[in-house]
Amino acid sequence: MKNNLKLLRKSKGYTQIALQMKTGIEQSLQSKFENGERVPPTETLMVLADFYGVSIDYILCRTENPEINK
Repeated sequence: MKNNLKLLRKSKGYTQIALQMKTGIEQSLQSKFENGERVPPTETLMVLADFYGVSIDYILCRTENPEINK
């Protein structure tokens, strides 16, 4: 999971501070999520998945397909 969060953020060209401004997720928490020190709660996963336009399963490395299954 940690690698996908960092890859998604960098692919959009955001710093952790910029992402905080866009999503409201504190930079210190983002760092912990990206480094595998903490697992984001479900609500945070939903915010990130919606923001990046990917599935929660992709963020959690349960699939390599970022597409959302509808």
